Amino acid sequence: MGTKKVNSMITGTGHHLPKKIVTNQDLEKMIDTSDEWITKMVGIKQRHYVGDSGEVTSDLATNAARMAIEDAGLTPDDIDAILLGTVSGDMTFPSTAIFVQKKLGAKNATAMDISAACTGFIYGLEIADGFIASGKYKHVLVIGVEVLTSILNMDDRATAVIFGDGAGAAVLSASDGERGILGSYTKSDGSLAELLWSKGGGTYEKADPEDIENREKYIRMEGNKVFKHAVRAMIDSADNALERAGMTGKDIDLLIPHQANLRIIDAIAKRVNLTGEKVFVNLDKVGNTSAASIPIAIDQARKSGRLKKGDNLLIAAFGGGFTWGGAVIKM
Repeated sequence: MGTKKVNSMITGTGHHLPKKIVTNQDLEKMIDTSDEWITKMVGIKQRHYVGDSGEVTSDLATNAARMAIEDAGLTPDDIDAILLGTVSGDMTFPSTAIFVQKKLGAKNATAMDISAACTGFIYGLEIADGFIASGKYKHVLVIGVEVLTSILNMDDRATAVIFGDGAGAAVLSASDGERGILGSYTKSDGSLAELLWSKGGGTYEKADPEDIENREKYIRMEGNKVFKHAVRAMIDSADNALERAGMTGKDIDLLIPHQANLRIIDAIAKRVNLTGEKVFVNLDKVGNTSAASIPIAIDQARKSGRLKKGDNLLIAAFGGGFTWGGAVIKM
């Protein structure tokens, strides 16, 4: 007799957005830009900033994680592993996941960070799926979180209007049913790293705009080149995830792409023949939250009724590194 495959089913989700909302009109007062330009070029109307709240990356992650664990009907003691995707962690080391473990009181978990930029959550899902399929762990908490304002150059119009802060989380649990991750795909290309990168920083230590050395920590992006690679990579991610799941776009109930740019979202939706109610977009409300983008959207889609039990979900992302990936998940 063959061994029945153990699936990694999403049993709980949660997200946290800082209270401070920065609109395009707010940015018009700060930098040389306009609501019309931002809306046309990117599709964003507002984004959330931690501002002066005192919140650091692990605070946002912990709030989202608590919601996901409660939603799954579990306690922190039930979590076997914490996988946290971020490029804007609390500090260089230890990992931000370690601080989340402490704040949750998840004393039975192993905890680690994943640095894959905007694809961090999908990398985490794929790793969690491997852990669960092996029988090593039963419940894995996967988090995507960013405080990108800690490394954001507000003098650079190309990046200042795009990014926001936030966190999303999902609990993956072992299941022998049909629900779970049906196929996943990740890839990277380090030869293109200099097109989108930051030399470092941490949310505990704020960059001083007047300090030339600290300005090296800011996000740097060659927008036009990144856009072209992003479209190709996200289409590649969707195609490969569907192939590995043995599906086509016709089998998908909802597409949740990384929320980076409305034109990229439209391109990938067209590729898999999904439009309107079958594509989830919250870019206009939250901006680009990098690794947090997809888990925030999954939680919002579930709790708004756009994503239901039994639905086939397609996710795809692209990030600095370059990294990219996708997955098909039966909810």
